[in-house]
Amino acid sequence: MKTTALIMAGGRGERFWPKSRQSLPKQFLSLTNDSRTMIQLTVDRIKPLVAIQDVYVATNQKYKALVKEQLPGIPEENILCEPIGRNTAPCIGLGAAHVQKKNGDALMMVLASDSLIKNDGLFVETLRNALAVAEKGSNLCTLGITPNYPETGYGYIKFDSQKKDGEAFEVERFVEKPDIEKAKEYLADGSYLWNSGMFIWKVSTILSNIKSFMPQMADGLEKIQASIGTADYQKTLEEVFPTLESQSIDYGVMEKAKNVWVLPGDFGWDDVGSWLAVGRIKESDDTNSTIEGKVVTVNCSGNVILGGKKLIAAVGLKDTVVVDADDALLLCAKDACGDIKKVLAALREKGMEEYL
Repeated sequence: MKTTALIMAGGRGERFWPKSRQSLPKQFLSLTNDSRTMIQLTVDRIKPLVAIQDVYVATNQKYKALVKEQLPGIPEENILCEPIGRNTAPCIGLGAAHVQKKNGDALMMVLASDSLIKNDGLFVETLRNALAVAEKGSNLCTLGITPNYPETGYGYIKFDSQKKDGEAFEVERFVEKPDIEKAKEYLADGSYLWNSGMFIWKVSTILSNIKSFMPQMADGLEKIQASIGTADYQKTLEEVFPTLESQSIDYGVMEKAKNVWVLPGDFGWDDVGSWLAVGRIKESDDTNSTIEGKVVTVNCSGNVILGGKKLIAAVGLKDTVVVDADDALLLCAKDACGDIKKVLAALREKGMEEYL
């Protein structure tokens, strides 16, 4: 059975302001030292499993040119432009509808465009094992990340260690983001994994589950699918897609479905959710700081400082993120990185859209 991949690349990456902008969001930036952008790295690492012509990218119209530029091998018809962001269930449904229209049935991996993986080989091996489980029957597979600290920013997956299929365990339930005490309990328990948001299934399986649990969405997707390849496609997409329920695939399908399996992964996954991730994925100096560019520090520690064209001199700075984007400078306490979106809201209120 043919293997395909859907890369979700419609996000705006607001927590990576001021580098990430509406015209060039996080997934199209390079955050590593190899000059490859995040979406390029995502496609690079799955090449052993899927041909480039079977990779689909879900994004929005304003990023279509960026996708074509950064991923020149992907057929233009595989760049799926959502008229409006409607969460992961409609996005995945649209991708599955296109894959089914083109291939009949096929295996489908669903991946985010803005995650980083340290061990590509182990990641590919885990995906290959998941594909084998997904191909057996009506199985919905997801990848869970083996936790190494009590993270409160992720949802968790509880699995049954007694029910196993190959390298996969049957999922007992999906768990919302916990408080710190619960997170410590999950870590000590050993049967909880971080929810990575990566999925593997046959397109027939996910579409039949959408039909069971989200019938209104299924009806809309069928209308869109019928128009694929015709002159009416764009009109139908623009009319129907915005009416689909804005819902996550986790809540809409995975939490309700049967035959849900999780494969534990320990391949160095990072969801790169904020500037704090830079301190995890890049090397730190002896002051536990990550520093790039023309930067001079005196009595500083625990910082992330990313310079641009100008010299940055920091004195006595601790646990702070500094990012120079030439036309904007971010200064943010590490424990306040979650509030960077509020800066964008303030810029909109002040009519300073040129900085968004």
